[in-house]
Amino acid sequence: MIEGITDDHDDRDGYLDGQMLVAMPSMGDPRFARAVIYICAHSGEGAMGIMVNQRAPNISFGELLEQLNIAPEDERISIPGYGSDSLTVHLGGPVETGRGFVLHSSDYFKAESTLPIDDGVCLTATIDILRDIAKGAGPDKALLALGYAGWAPGQLESEIHANGWLNCPADPELLFDPDVEQKYELALSRIGVDAGRLASESGHA
Repeated sequence: MIEGITDDHDDRDGYLDGQMLVAMPSMGDPRFARAVIYICAHSGEGAMGIMVNQRAPNISFGELLEQLNIAPEDERISIPGYGSDSLTVHLGGPVETGRGFVLHSSDYFKAESTLPIDDGVCLTATIDILRDIAKGAGPDKALLALGYAGWAPGQLESEIHANGWLNCPADPELLFDPDVEQKYELALSRIGVDAGRLASESGHA
């Protein structure tokens, strides 16, 4: 289990687990400009999420496997459903960028390390899932990220009230869409917002 995160979903009113955050043009933190973040945990103790539309610079999935000594280049196999390098490595957020997190479909589950979130989506943060993906025994859908976004108690609520974020329901189609560049517009369209108009209105505020 991930430190500080539990799977207690009682009394969830007002919490955003399993939803997407979409950055507004007024977002003051440049690290989150045009960010789409999947919220993995949200409670009175704070929130944690994974950015799903930003590629990690200068590293591929195959290179990551090699660095972790999971699948050296000369031993790499063709990974069913992924290909040796077709699983994009994302930058999940500015916290603990040396740590890997995998959002994935619920067909893969490890009792000691997988956190069910919502709507068939789970989070696993141990190296076992990378080994299984490399062996072709991983989940049907997966999103690999380095690092995460974290908020202190009340911080996320304050940012939402200050119009820093919109939120919308998440679905696996949007979450696992390989077209990283289009996720921002797609997420906005799910809540009936045109990205171009939003930017224009923000500029004239």
